[in-house]
Amino acid sequence: MRFLRRSESTDAESGTSTTTTGDSAGGTAVSESEAEVRSRTHTTPGKGRATPKRREAEAPGRRRGPAPPPPRTQREASRLAKANRPPKEDRRKAAAERRRRMDAGDDRVLLPRDRGPVRAYVRDVVDSRPHVIGLFLPLAALVVIAALVQVPAVQQYVTLFTFLMLAVMLVEGTLLGMSVTRKARAKFPDETISPFGTGWYSFSRATQPRRMRVPKPRVERGAQV
Repeated sequence: MRFLRRSESTDAESGTSTTTTGDSAGGTAVSESEAEVRSRTHTTPGKGRATPKRREAEAPGRRRGPAPPPPRTQREASRLAKANRPPKEDRRKAAAERRRRMDAGDDRVLLPRDRGPVRAYVRDVVDSRPHVIGLFLPLAALVVIAALVQVPAVQQYVTLFTFLMLAVMLVEGTLLGMSVTRKARAKFPDETISPFGTGWYSFSRATQPRRMRVPKPRVERGAQV
């Protein structure tokens, strides 16, 4: 072996003495230099870095020991999620920033149904003019008020007016969906545009009050799109 040859050359140069030990098979010569070489050979190498101090090892964000077991119940999971939740102020800022980007029409934060240039064009077409469908929420509030008022005559007139308005809204929504689909196909001939999906998207957009629409309207009423 290499360390034996090295020890022999070392003995020859330094002239160290050799001690003899006996066993049942015979004597074996082992020099003092060979013992030193063996001890150096079996020495554990260093880590290559300094041992951290205790306050550094116990600093926040550094875990000592094995990883904790996963939560076993819903209560433990919610408690762990609450402990790892960012501060309330940071969550409010993140929510406000996300809301601002959604209002601006940033595709990276919009819902999948609102993404893409086709849906942006559909929103512009719907936002460019007023619609009777936009009175859907006020009409629903009127129906609730009429139900609370225990006057048969008022309820009768409100019911008749509601049915007439619903019929008008249904007709307008159908015509709006067909018109928007036709314009979108002419604007984007290479895109696959579903008439039902596009019509329903434009109808749902038109039923919302202008101030409550997300993303916010980019065009004014009466604009040419």
